Amino acid sequence: MKILGLTGSIGMGKSTVAGMARRLRIPVFDADASVHQALANGGKAVTAVAARFPEAVQDGFINRALLGRLVFGNTPNLRILESILHPIVRQDRSQFLAEHRRRRVSLVILDVPLLLERDGWTVCDRVMVVSAPVFVQAARVLGRPGMDLERLTAIRSAQMSEPKKRAVADFIIPSGLGKGPALRALHHAVTLTRNSLGKARCAKSYWIRKQQV
Repeated sequence: MKILGLTGSIGMGKSTVAGMARRLRIPVFDADASVHQALANGGKAVTAVAARFPEAVQDGFINRALLGRLVFGNTPNLRILESILHPIVRQDRSQFLAEHRRRRVSLVILDVPLLLERDGWTVCDRVMVVSAPVFVQAARVLGRPGMDLERLTAIRSAQMSEPKKRAVADFIIPSGLGKGPALRALHHAVTLTRNSLGKARCAKSYWIRKQQV
């Protein structure tokens, strides 16, 4: 089974590309959905997060907006939250991969925002980065409820820079030119990954670690 990583900075169109992949009947693991489930009522991370960030608890639930304000731009708090959430996401990812290997699926996609910043890329045969011009990214993100330039800047600072992501990507999926070019690039990435032998990223692993922000 081939594993194709999907990543991209906030507002770059990663979710749209993941949706395209699902319409092509490619199984997609959504790391954000895993986090949302972990933080939902009764989720695996609720007790630990509530203990470390009681200010984020509202009416007995984790308020993700409040939690975001506590961690973005605050590196120690962000690391604490990641230490709670990342093991849960890795466990969910492992279960997803094991299930689809049992089904003898030929290719799956891992949709992970911090795929390159953390170790998620190491399990992938190839990695595609969804990218758009910075002004398009800003327009998309600042149009979301509760977003402002300060928060966007904090989120960007926690992610690998766009030039570095593009430099280490096996495939770049353009999302600023409409859905047509993005879909064609996705088809290309899927076809080449299915037909590939071995892992392309091994030679880049040291460079990626040194270039992380």
